[in-house]
Amino acid sequence: MEDYFEDHLLALQKPDVYGTLKAMTRGLEKESLRIQPNGHLSQKNHPRCLGSALTHPSITTDYSEALLEFITPVFDNVEEPLKFLDDIHRFLYNCLDEEKLWVSSMPCIIGNEDSIRIAEYGSSNSGKMKHVYRHGLWHRYGRLMQTIAGIHYNVSFPESFWQQYQSICNDQQPLQAFISQQYFHIIRNFQRYVGMVVYLFGASPAVCPSFLQGREHQLESLNNASLYSPYGTSLRMSNLGYSNDAQSDLNISYNSLDEYVKTLTHAIRTPYKGYEEIGVKKGDEYLQLNANILQIENEYYGNIRPKRTTQRGERPTVALAKRGVEYIEMRCVDLDPFSPVGITAEQIRFLDVFALFCLLQPSSPITPDEQECIDFNREAMVLRGRDPELMLRCGEDSVRFHQWSLSLLDKIADVARLFDESHGNRLYSDAVETQIKKAKDPSLTPSAQILKILQEKQQSFFHFSMDMTLQHEVHFRSNPLSETELEIMKKEAKQSHVEQQNIEAADDISFEEYLANYFAD
Repeated sequence: MEDYFEDHLLALQKPDVYGTLKAMTRGLEKESLRIQPNGHLSQKNHPRCLGSALTHPSITTDYSEALLEFITPVFDNVEEPLKFLDDIHRFLYNCLDEEKLWVSSMPCIIGNEDSIRIAEYGSSNSGKMKHVYRHGLWHRYGRLMQTIAGIHYNVSFPESFWQQYQSICNDQQPLQAFISQQYFHIIRNFQRYVGMVVYLFGASPAVCPSFLQGREHQLESLNNASLYSPYGTSLRMSNLGYSNDAQSDLNISYNSLDEYVKTLTHAIRTPYKGYEEIGVKKGDEYLQLNANILQIENEYYGNIRPKRTTQRGERPTVALAKRGVEYIEMRCVDLDPFSPVGITAEQIRFLDVFALFCLLQPSSPITPDEQECIDFNREAMVLRGRDPELMLRCGEDSVRFHQWSLSLLDKIADVARLFDESHGNRLYSDAVETQIKKAKDPSLTPSAQILKILQEKQQSFFHFSMDMTLQHEVHFRSNPLSETELEIMKKEAKQSHVEQQNIEAADDISFEEYLANYFAD
């Protein structure tokens, strides 16, 4: 296995190969809650001045009406998606009066579940489908889950890289088939090593008690005002965030594109008794899209997804089956409450390197036994990631996390040098060196930094997050958009409302027919 990594790393150490890394592209999807000035969840509609949540290309909502989602275009420069996010935040604060943007992944003060409004997207068939899907999530998981936020990191290697890498691998299949195969290679290794990302970037070691109202848990009390895990990293990624009996028995395979599409399609087609008992409709009102294990593909909460840009009305699995994998979506990054936009250039550079590292490591199919180890290790990392005695499972053996992480980071540092050569600087190696320091000293991790503040200031998780929310609000309000930038964004928002009206006017079939067409083979 060591020879595999060393051989593939060596093969990339040629200017015409590592030079292609400069054309890697990445985009970000950032979720954040709108809150009232007192820190409670917003009860207002999605602000009209932000545009239509259905059609705006960059500003929408996720599960709940208050959960904003900002989507950047794809860039081949690390700084550009961050600048784009920064501009959206400044536009947002120009639009909002008193409301604010919550900075943490775990939510603010939540009242009863009815205070969490399900997102609305207008009267079109496509808008109704988005709303009904979320209505189904409420019945299946409860509404509290629909207030959790994170950052999704989308990354793609350029075709020029894949052409070079296919030659290195002496592979003769069609290029797109090779690309899809290699993205699943990355995905399997990402599953194996995701604990590293959770440890380094996890920033949700504590929650407000209101999030767990009426639920059993094993968290401890902190300052009589918060619940926390003393060695926790990312409660967002734990079973406290996303747990479901139906999904716990899913066996979605990442061993090939065909197996992934087949197993995910099976879940979308297979009825589940508990959901059949809920029913699909009550009178004329839809309670969920269907009574199957998954209503649609996006309901499967994996920490990484293979993705392909879909055409209008096209299901993600159909797009993947027809045209192969285009990019991967890493879904395990918490919002960084210390960063105004929730993520830093240093984090992005590390994730770039981490993706290539996952490609260069051997990646055999994941067996059921190995999947058990992966699941155990992931839950151990989110609840006890900073425990100096933490042991991870590796087959029948165990390894201390500290030892395991430093061994991996040594290899990741070697991969970073390829990016340094490609970009003509040391920024990628510097990013990895920062993470090595965290691996050696857990007190440097975001989760530890947050708990340190809570303990030293005798502060609650709520008050810490509120303080950071107010700091970032000042940052954005004191750095407003130029008049030209503001007018461009206002025009885009207005145009999105026109596009929503056009979609609503163009509907010429019933919602029932629309759903039937969508789910047709």
